[in-house]
Amino acid sequence: MPLLLYRVDDRLIHGQVVVGWGRPLGIQFIVLVDDGVRDSDWEQDLYRMGVPPNVEVIFASLVEGVRLLGGWQHDPRPGLLLTADLETMAGLQRGAGTLGRINLGGIHHKPGRSERLPYIYLTDDELAQARQLAESGAVVEAQDVPTAPAVAVGALR
Repeated sequence: MPLLLYRVDDRLIHGQVVVGWGRPLGIQFIVLVDDGVRDSDWEQDLYRMGVPPNVEVIFASLVEGVRLLGGWQHDPRPGLLLTADLETMAGLQRGAGTLGRINLGGIHHKPGRSERLPYIYLTDDELAQARQLAESGAVVEAQDVPTAPAVAVGALR
């Protein structure tokens, strides 16, 4: 079974991902692609604490993610891939090919970003990057939880 969800969420692993998305999708493994977390045993331990013991957590750098993505996509278990930002997700797509459906799930306020949805804040450059992902073949939608309606990236202003 392929990775069921590619999600950009700056909080990475948290309850909304594990319970809100993981349970309904029957997730058995989570891939977290982030160079900083990959190099931090302490952060990895923190993220593992939020995941049930029956769900494997894999930490990878962007370079490792590009190299290993095909294997994760062909893993027989249902999986979820997380990045903290659009740049990392775009790097995966540039290096490994179209990812399919990319979920913008939680990108929060920081200087220079504007509210696009109550849970999505993007700079104009980040919005352009999300649209480029869509133009290159991915379905890019904002959706914080599975029960909420998905909003196509083209509808974000």
